[in-house]
Amino acid sequence: MGARAHLPRQVPIDAYGNGGFRFGGMSHKGSILCLPSGIWEWSVASAEALDRTALDDALAPGAGVSLMFLGTGTRLVRPPADLRAACATAGIALEAMDTGAAARTYNMLLAEGRAVAAALIAVP
Repeated sequence: MGARAHLPRQVPIDAYGNGGFRFGGMSHKGSILCLPSGIWEWSVASAEALDRTALDDALAPGAGVSLMFLGTGTRLVRPPADLRAACATAGIALEAMDTGAAARTYNMLLAEGRAVAAALIAVP
């Protein structure tokens, strides 16, 4: 994952919009990837930029991801077939929805103590 900005633990998403997110007492402009290892900046800025490599960090061996919510922006966009196939091969259930719904669902399952991840594209 390199030297990308991150928060080294999972926390709920407090707010989203205005091109970013608030979580863990801080704010971040841009998209985020919420993994068991923490919350990471994510370079995907639109659903059109999604491809097989977009979730490499979640697909990496030992990432600990089995359920991921994909927030595709202001509207639901079906992820490309190669991305869906890569997740299925890695044993990751991928659920796509708009970013707001993905953030809320991530928060709910995180509060229940469930192992969950989210890839959230920032919305205006």
